[in-house]
Amino acid sequence: MRLPDMIRSRRRSAGALLGLLLLTASCIVAAHDAPRQPRIVGYATGWNAAQERNVDQLDMLIFSFAKVSDDRVVLDDDAAQRLQTLVALKERHPKLRIAIAIGGWGAGGFSEAASTEAGRRAFADTAAELLAMHRADGLDVDWEYPGFDDAGIKASPDDRENFTRLIEAVRASLDRVGAREGRSGDNRYTLSIAVADGRFVRDIDIAAVEPHLDWFNLMTYDFVNSMTPTTGHHAGLHAATQAPADARSADRAVRQFLGFGVPARKLLIGAAFYGREFGDVQPRHQGRYQSFGRYVGEHPWPKLKAEYVDKQGYVRHWDETAQAPWLWNAETRHFITYDDPQSLAAKAAFVKAQQLGGIMYWEQVHDTEGELLDALAKGLR
Repeated sequence: MRLPDMIRSRRRSAGALLGLLLLTASCIVAAHDAPRQPRIVGYATGWNAAQERNVDQLDMLIFSFAKVSDDRVVLDDDAAQRLQTLVALKERHPKLRIAIAIGGWGAGGFSEAASTEAGRRAFADTAAELLAMHRADGLDVDWEYPGFDDAGIKASPDDRENFTRLIEAVRASLDRVGAREGRSGDNRYTLSIAVADGRFVRDIDIAAVEPHLDWFNLMTYDFVNSMTPTTGHHAGLHAATQAPADARSADRAVRQFLGFGVPARKLLIGAAFYGREFGDVQPRHQGRYQSFGRYVGEHPWPKLKAEYVDKQGYVRHWDETAQAPWLWNAETRHFITYDDPQSLAAKAAFVKAQQLGGIMYWEQVHDTEGELLDALAKGLR
C-alpha cells in the first residue's frame, strides 16, 4: 500500500472508531436520561396466596408495619412472620422488592426518638439492621404526622427540624449497613416516606429531606373521613365542582410538592382499594360534599363490588370533573366514596402525562381478585 493510501486508510479507521465511541456514549447518555417506567407500589399487611398471579405487575410491596419502641424500630413475632411471607415471594419473583414501613396512623414513638441524637441513632441503626436481618430492600417512614397529635401520639414544635435530622440519620445508616451487605447503586436500600398533603406537611421541611429520599408516597386518599365536616371524594384525582375551595385532591397534592422543588419522578400518588361510607347524609348533589349524621365505616373493594355497586338501592355515579365514582342511596341517604378501575385508569393517565414516579396503593389484601392492580398495570404499562 502506498503512503497516501495508508494515511487515508488510517484516517477512515480513526473516523470509524470515533463514530463508534460517540454512538456508544450517546446510547449510554440516552439510557441514563430515559424516563423510568412508572412504579407500582403496594402496601401489604399480609398476603393471600391466590394473589400471586399479580406479583409480576408490582415493583414493590411495603410491609406494614414495624413500630417504634424506646427509640428502636421493632417487629413483634406475628409481624415478622407476615413479613417473611412477603420476602419469600422474591425467590419466585426476583424483580420484586420488599420494603418495611414504620408507623402508621396512631403509631407513636417518632417525636420522642427524633428529639435526641442518641434516639435518632438508635432508630436509624435498628431500622437498617432490620432490613439486613429480614432480607428486605427498603424502608418507608410513616410518621402520621410530625407536629400533629391528632392520632393521639406525641408531637412537638421541634418535630420539623428533628424530622429532617431523623431522615438524614436513617439514610446514613442504610448506606452504611447496605455497604456491608454489598448493596450499592441501583441495589442500595431505598428510603421513602408516606406523607399527606395540605396542612399535614406544615412541620416537614420537604426541600431538606428530598435529597435523602428515593421517592414520596403521597397519601392522596382519606381526604374525607370520620373527622371531616362533610362527605366528598376521599381519593379524588381533581377537586369536584361542589367541593370547597380548600378541598384536597391528588392533583393539588402533586402541585404542592412540585412547588417544594420535589422532582416529578419522585412523586407517587396514592390509590385507595377501599371505600368510605357515610349515613344520614344531606341529599343535595347525591350526597357529595354534604354534612352527615354518622360515619358508617370502610369497605374493601371486593365487598363494594359484590354488595353495594348498583345493589341494595346504591346507585353508581361518575364525577367527570373529579374523575371519581361514588354511590348514593336516595332512600337511606347513605353515601360511599371509593376508587374503581375507571378512576384508577384516570390516575394512571395523569401519572404518565405529568411524568410522575408512579402509583402506590393501600392495600394489597383489599384486592383479592387482582382487578384493581390489573387496572393500574394496564394504565401505566
